[in-house]
Amino acid sequence: MATFVQLPSGNWRAQIRRKGRYVAESFRRRKDAEEWALDAERRIDRGETPSSRSKIDPTTFGDLIDLHLEDLKEVGRTARRSKAFSLNQLREKLGKVRLKDLDRERLIKFGRDRAREGAGPVTLSIDFTFIKTIISHAAAVHGIQVATEPVFLARIALKRLGLIGKGKERDRRPTEREIDRLIEYLDSNPRQLIPVGRLVRFAIATAMRQDEICRITWSDVDAEKKVVIVRDRKDPREKDGNDQKVPLLDATGIDAWAVLQEQRAASPRTERVFPYNGRSAGTAFRRACRELGIPNLHFHDLRHEAASRFFEAGFTIEQVALVTGHKDWKQLRRYTNLRPEDLRSTRHSTRPPLKVVRKGR
Repeated sequence: MATFVQLPSGNWRAQIRRKGRYVAESFRRRKDAEEWALDAERRIDRGETPSSRSKIDPTTFGDLIDLHLEDLKEVGRTARRSKAFSLNQLREKLGKVRLKDLDRERLIKFGRDRAREGAGPVTLSIDFTFIKTIISHAAAVHGIQVATEPVFLARIALKRLGLIGKGKERDRRPTEREIDRLIEYLDSNPRQLIPVGRLVRFAIATAMRQDEICRITWSDVDAEKKVVIVRDRKDPREKDGNDQKVPLLDATGIDAWAVLQEQRAASPRTERVFPYNGRSAGTAFRRACRELGIPNLHFHDLRHEAASRFFEAGFTIEQVALVTGHKDWKQLRRYTNLRPEDLRSTRHSTRPPLKVVRKGR
């Protein structure tokens, strides 16, 4: 029996499950979807194979977004939260724009409007990357003729206007005094249910992101080797299955293994080591910074701090990459915010280096 679902773009999606077969196609009108479904059911009954490729004749940019999402779903690659959010924003702003009207002027207007709403240069750059991806996908997969040149020209114009650009690399490192004040405040606050002070110390000891910290489980902790497996670690080229072992060291002034044992004593019966919501921890961190008058400090800056401390302790780029998870060593440059006054002590550091096991060539 066929089912019909209206998509956000207004198109109709017809789906057929019959005799163990599944086919689906999208149409501008429900009547067309119903006619196709009836014909497809008859073909299945005769043992024939109806086409599973959509015959949709897209007329708006929203149609192209739907096609892109449907194709991702078909191959088991649904859009993740950040991409889904960006595509929803594009659908809201450009979804009803007809493809023939998606020219340079319209795209520049879109960029200006987004900037007035508060979108920064990096956000706009991401928007235009997705616009180009959607259009290129439609041309390559579906043979839909939509020019990418207007996207290219609009991007150049918005870049010259200062509305599109790269993000500024942060070099904010908290002072020892700021860290001490934060931990003391967070640990002594009776209203704070999440042990954010402990999360702060663990972040500085391991260079983990807050969501990574709140995701690790006790089953991923190897007590004998003192390492923990971080599942699906963030990587621009490998979203899933990027599991990495992170050593629990005592090299940044904070002993990661000791912090872990504190947490085990405080929360002994949970599956996750830190069974908290990463966003809630981040909110509590920002609130503490605000209350203490510590300006312009983000939880992610603790990752920068940790990487810098590893370098100051005498570790090499290869060794620090084993901890931070960077596959491209060039990316570590933005995390090596060394203080000039610490170079002398770094040169004469007696701290034993991290052992690196190299695979045979």
